[in-house]
Order: sequence, then structure tokens, then C-alpha cells
Amino acid sequence: MRTSKLLFVTLLLLLSLTIVFNGCGKKSDVLTLKLAHGLDIHHPVHKAMEYMAQKAFEKSGGKLKIDIYPNEQLGNEKETLEKLQLGAIDMTKVSSSMLENFIDEYKVYALPYLFRDDEHKWKVFNGSIGKEILASGEKQNLKGLIYYDAGARSFYTKNKPILKPDDLKGLKIRTQQSPMAIKMVRAMGGSATPIAWGELYTALQSGVVDGAENNPPSLYTSNHYEVCKYYSLDEHTMVPDVVLINTKRWNSMPDSMKIILKEAAEESVPYQRKLWKEFVDDCMQKMQAAGLQVFYPDKAPFKEKSRTLWQEFEGTKIGELAKRIEEVQ
Repeated sequence: MRTSKLLFVTLLLLLSLTIVFNGCGKKSDVLTLKLAHGLDIHHPVHKAMEYMAQKAFEKSGGKLKIDIYPNEQLGNEKETLEKLQLGAIDMTKVSSSMLENFIDEYKVYALPYLFRDDEHKWKVFNGSIGKEILASGEKQNLKGLIYYDAGARSFYTKNKPILKPDDLKGLKIRTQQSPMAIKMVRAMGGSATPIAWGELYTALQSGVVDGAENNPPSLYTSNHYEVCKYYSLDEHTMVPDVVLINTKRWNSMPDSMKIILKEAAEESVPYQRKLWKEFVDDCMQKMQAAGLQVFYPDKAPFKEKSRTLWQEFEGTKIGELAKRIEEVQ
């Protein structure tokens, strides 16, 4: 009787262990990637990353999961890049302007009037040069996966429109924490003032800066148009957003998961571009209805004024990249 009871207990224990181990095995089959970024959940870039996560989950049969942390929950762009390098997060999305501080090659995208138009820009991003630049940060644990459209950046100001470079004289213009953006504003005659994105609304309100430069969706979602009523579409730069993954994390992934993630990321690009165009049109309409005045200055004087920045990089790696980009047809 005692032997039968002992056997029964042993069988129950073995069954429990089997359930536990099977459960652990199933759990470990799921690869979860943590992605952090600084944008609002209504932004087309965030929606595109949600689309990427959905596609990765579907393609992997639920075995590849991307958890997204928006709104600077895990830090600003600089902080998320540092966390990505250390492996504290797996993925992030940042402006290529912020990447300049970590990887030299991305500086080329911040050269004023680098791209002839949108078609030229995407030929570069999708071609050999774009892929070369995405791969340039792998040794720093910053492997680029894809580019997202971030449109064109233009000046917006509180007290007067910027219709020619001379209008920037004496004005403090907020820039990203980007050496190239700082040099560009200085070359055009303004006083470049780097300020964190989350602090800019207050800085504009209080007069710490007189204006800033960004694309229409960023002007709208930040509510900066409530303070700055003049938007001058000189479209000086077309710096992209970049989705990155920690190189060590990437290398540790099974090949099948790498293929799925890459496919999901690439499929999210045309989706993001479509959302971006629709959002730009919607933002411009809403901001103008709220009193924003939009101007279309002649770009030639701005382009001419900023050539000194191009000359600074002649004969360098950045200068050579710029020449190659100009030659893309």
C-alpha cells in the first residue's frame, strides 16, 4: 500500500516537472525585442513600427515579438542610443542627425540641399550608398536596418518669417544636438542653440530661442505652431529617421529570425511613407487653420550661403560620400 502511494506521488511529481519544463520551453521559444523611441503614438513613424512588429509576429507564427516603448519612456534619442550600445534595449529609432555623434558617415545626410528631390533621396537610401551607411555603425553595436521618411526640415519662428538668409541674423535657432545642424545654421547667419526636443516648447515660450527648424509633422505634434506663427519652407535638409538594432543582439539571433525581422522592417517602409505623406498634408491644413502663416522662399540664396559647409568637407570621407550621392541618377 505504502509502495503504491509512493509510486503515485512520484508520478505526480514527474508530471508536474514535465508541465513546468514544457512551459519553460514554450516561453523560451519566443524572442522578444525591446524597441524604444521618443515620438508620440499618433506619429506615422510610431505607427510604422507597430506595423513592423505586427508583421514580425505574424511571419514568425508568434515567435518574434517586438515590444515598443514610445514617448521617451526609456530616454531621449541620445540616451536610447547609449542604451542600445550597451544592450539595455534591443532596438531604437532616431534621427540620423543624432547618429552623427556616434557614427561619422551619417553626417553626410545633414549637408544642406544634398538631395535634388524626394525621388533622388530614396534612390540613395535604397541603393548601395544607403546600405553602406546603415552598416557603418556595426562595430559600435549600432546596426542600421531601414530608413523612414522624415520629410524636409524648414525654419519656423515667433516674430517674423525667414524669407532670406539675412533674416536669420541675430536669431537664436534651436537645433538638434547635431554638429552638422549647428554648422548649417551658423553658415546661414543664425545663432545655433542646441536644446533637447522635450524642452523646446518652453524654450520657445520663454524666449530662450526665437525659432527652430523641423518637418511639418514634428511642428504639429509638438504644438510648437501655437507659439511660432511663421513657417518658411526653405527645405534645407532631408535627414532620415533610422531604425537600428544592437549588433550583438542581431548576431545572436537565429538566421530565420533575422530574415523575418528584416522583411518586416522593409515592408513597413512603404507603409510609413504613405502615412507620412497623408500626415504632412493633414498637419499643414490644421496648422494653417489655427493661424500658421506658410511661406515659400527662394531656396537658391540659402543653398549658396550653406556651400561653405560643403567646402569644409572637401577631400574627406564625408565629402567623397556627398560626391557619390550627387552622382546618383
